[in-house]
Amino acid sequence: MLKNLFKSRVALLYVLSISMIFSFSAWMSLLNNFAVEIGNFNGSQIGFLQSIREIPGFLSFGVIFVLIFVSQQRLAYISMLLLGAGVAFTGVFPSTTGLYITTFIMSIGFHYLATINQSLSLQWLDKKTAPVTLGKITAANSFTKMLVFILIFFMMKNYSIEYKSVYFIFGGITFVLGILSWILFEHFKDDVPQENKLVFKKEYWLFYVLTFFAGARRQIFIVFATFLLVEKFGVHIESMVTLLFVNSILNIYLAPKIGRYIVRFGERLALRIEYIGLIFIFTSYAFVSNVHIAYLLYIFDHLLFSMAIALKTYFQKIANPKDLASVSAVSFTINHIAAVFLPVVLGILWLKSSSIVFIIGTLIAVCSFGLSFLIPKNPGIGNETTLKKHYQN
Repeated sequence: MLKNLFKSRVALLYVLSISMIFSFSAWMSLLNNFAVEIGNFNGSQIGFLQSIREIPGFLSFGVIFVLIFVSQQRLAYISMLLLGAGVAFTGVFPSTTGLYITTFIMSIGFHYLATINQSLSLQWLDKKTAPVTLGKITAANSFTKMLVFILIFFMMKNYSIEYKSVYFIFGGITFVLGILSWILFEHFKDDVPQENKLVFKKEYWLFYVLTFFAGARRQIFIVFATFLLVEKFGVHIESMVTLLFVNSILNIYLAPKIGRYIVRFGERLALRIEYIGLIFIFTSYAFVSNVHIAYLLYIFDHLLFSMAIALKTYFQKIANPKDLASVSAVSFTINHIAAVFLPVVLGILWLKSSSIVFIIGTLIAVCSFGLSFLIPKNPGIGNETTLKKHYQN
């Protein structure tokens, strides 16, 4: 039984995804407190640290050049080791320079692992069942996040374990998983040899644009939706943690169902529902005055992230199989373009009015909704959009 497990591609996808979430969730959940309490960081240094964290995401297209020398599966293992080491040594070097360096190492591992994980998922999973499997993996990720929060709470609350030890434990587990996966899992050959150059094709333009908007939406949620709860409503850390628990529990239950829904009704309808939901949520964020309604908006906003499975499987259906690795790398860069400038620009607008920030989010959702009408009912190679003109290589 165990021997067959290490011959399963799907099992490896679970390991890659869970190990990534396990250490990164621990790093992220402790970062602000650790940086301030131990590293004596100020606001400017925290902002610079977050910018450093996003640089490898923006440069994810570099994965394709690394793949010239290393196979995707081996690069996934190397990325696990970098991620694990970066997190494990975060507490060992609490100085400003040390935290910048460990953050950069951690971020390279995280973003390269995320890129390869997406690439392998789209290559290895059957198109007919991919949304269901991705939904189950999303649920497993949510369970992992919840487990991390529980473990950290008990380790630090009940046993007074130091930041340094917590980081070393969670990062170390990912590092060890990387070594064990490298040793134990069968090395799977690529069914289709992947392009070893950057791929920008006109046929994929709709996927690129929707990916860019998805990155912008992610930044508004991560940076400003949480900040709204804290600044406007004075939500304490205990309530924020409770919200994260609720989101994780709901995702464990709903993500597989969303995957089955996408299989049954298609990516086009799923994405339209997501974008309509975002229009309602962002508009409501702009004018909400009741903290309980704000809680509900935050929960629904988080749940809509699971609908992002539809954008991945839409691309899986329209892509030439040999382009999957390259375009996955490119898409991660496109997704992070917004992370480079949007928080700064919207942060300035926030000083004038928080409502403006969320109205911009509404406009992004409206644009995405309009573009969703260009997705065919049955997307595929040669049927990438509903436009009459089809581009040729």
